[in-house]
Amino acid sequence: MVDNHLKPHAIMIAYPLQGHVTPCVHLATKLASNGFTITFVNTEATHQKLSTSRPNSAGDDLFAEARQSGLDIRYTTVNDGFPVDLDPLNVDQAVESLLHVFPVHVDELVGKIVRNSDPPVNCLIADTFHVWPSRIAEKYKLVHVSLWTEPALVFTIYHHLDLLRSNGHFDSINGNRKDTINYVPGVRGIEPTDLMSYLQDTYSYTPVQKIVFKSFEEVKRADFIICNTVQELEYETISTLHQKQPFFAIGPIFSTSFTKSIVATSLLSESDCTQWLNYEASWVSFVCFIW
Repeated sequence: MVDNHLKPHAIMIAYPLQGHVTPCVHLATKLASNGFTITFVNTEATHQKLSTSRPNSAGDDLFAEARQSGLDIRYTTVNDGFPVDLDPLNVDQAVESLLHVFPVHVDELVGKIVRNSDPPVNCLIADTFHVWPSRIAEKYKLVHVSLWTEPALVFTIYHHLDLLRSNGHFDSINGNRKDTINYVPGVRGIEPTDLMSYLQDTYSYTPVQKIVFKSFEEVKRADFIICNTVQELEYETISTLHQKQPFFAIGPIFSTSFTKSIVATSLLSESDCTQWLNYEASWVSFVCFIW
């Protein structure tokens, strides 16, 4: 019999946006398939949307079917500080909650899980855009693993915002420079128009930028950074990042059977589009992008 205390146990907390929830769920199932115990935490608002998108799934426990297949994945939710019916256009309210209210609820929940879990919790895996993980991980003596769900190139652009600012390509009072950016470590020349849209804003304290600035200060204290990318595709960028901080490519992390997922990952209700597809002429091609 395997000693339960020897099993690694990770608390995973996804960022409450579609493109972040999906890879986090896939990573949870992969780790559980390799012997991890996972306690997966969704915000209450995210949980409500996932439950609604699959009304015939296992009720309040999105991982019930995964456990039936032998995976040790526990599931819980945390109050994100704003109501489920929050107006999605009210970005300011959402950001203020994520910055100041949400961390308090997470701290309380993590403490409860740490005190009551068997096997003991070893690490906290949290999306890079969260602004609190290192502080909470240190408080409960957990290894802090930061999960970056986008390409390593995007990470290093954010990581070097100070360079963009000092060279006048971002947040310049005289207007941002328009010439090629060729000084970011691990990044070949990139045009300013290829930067993320909110790095092209002239006003540098938009709600989204507040999250970016604070989260990328926070990630500098992470023990490890894992990235949903492929080593061979971003070797130069990953190698450069790894010289500063442990940074590892673990992608692609979607399941090989992702079309038959036993865990709800879509925040939108499923619908049958067969009739719509059949309506078009046979020569029309459709391309499906998996996110």
